[in-house]
Amino acid sequence: MTAASGPLVRPRRLRGSAPLRRLVRETRVHPAQLVLPAFVREGITAPVEISSMPGVHQHTVDSLVDLARECVAAGIGGIMLFGVPATKDARGSGADDPEGILNVATRAVVDAVGDELVVMTDLCLDEFTDHGHCGVLSTDQRGEVVVDNDATLERYASMAIAQAEAGAHVLGPSGMMDGQIARIRQALDEAGHSDVALLAYAAKYTSALYGPFREAVDSSLTGDRATYQQDPANGREALREIALDVAEGADIIMVKPGQPHLDVIAAAAEVSPVPVAAYQISGEYSQIVAAAERGWIDRDAAVAESLTHLSRAGARIILTYFAIEHATGHRAPDGDRRR
Repeated sequence: MTAASGPLVRPRRLRGSAPLRRLVRETRVHPAQLVLPAFVREGITAPVEISSMPGVHQHTVDSLVDLARECVAAGIGGIMLFGVPATKDARGSGADDPEGILNVATRAVVDAVGDELVVMTDLCLDEFTDHGHCGVLSTDQRGEVVVDNDATLERYASMAIAQAEAGAHVLGPSGMMDGQIARIRQALDEAGHSDVALLAYAAKYTSALYGPFREAVDSSLTGDRATYQQDPANGREALREIALDVAEGADIIMVKPGQPHLDVIAAAAEVSPVPVAAYQISGEYSQIVAAAERGWIDRDAAVAESLTHLSRAGARIILTYFAIEHATGHRAPDGDRRR
């Protein structure tokens, strides 16, 4: 190309140094976008490491409060709490018990950091049921055991009120029941909790990558949840689910797992009138950690790259077990930032 025909365009000019690349970077992952999922377990006296998630622990209430304070110090946006009860039953009675582990822990965390950190709670029955499913079971007309959608909604409504009364700022309904957002929103508003927001797991896919999470919550599940979680082969269906949840009153919608469904995150970001979140789930975390431990990849670079992908796709909120690590730029000497 000659000067007469126009300037020679050289995109590489802006890639020549780290400061230049930083200056023109389109996507930045800010600590305030990140939410740390955390587990609190009833009946333990010290944190218990999750073997399939090195560096992540089941916490006592006291160590969970310490972790929440660490979240504040790191400048991340929030913490999402999951409860691990000592006893379970078919209805998940511990889920809406004010003295159940999740509600007790929520009160403690809100009392400690509630003015400095968004405190979120997982709203699902799977951690609390002895069968491990996300709802109440019944028998259908064919004699098969199924999750009863409408009976489950009533349990979710009760659970929502309990979590709101414990002080949670945002509830995360994750069970993928039809109509769950509308029923929970109604229950909260009628109970005087109209200020509590809903983060809807609007597109939650069946995935082989949930395995470490099931260890983390001591899941009792046998089989799978394919009859209510989405088929990973379907994309348009996710947009329909998202539209339904927004219409029912969702304040934020989420895609889970994150990395395998970047196309869905991007499509959601194009159409959603509310913020889009993504959950970098347990198996995504464990893959990076395991490969890094073997020296196959650079952990810090892989973490940064994976979070950038989620953000570039359109996720403005990212739930990730790397939240504190990424925000602070380092891990504790023993590789554990969650004790």
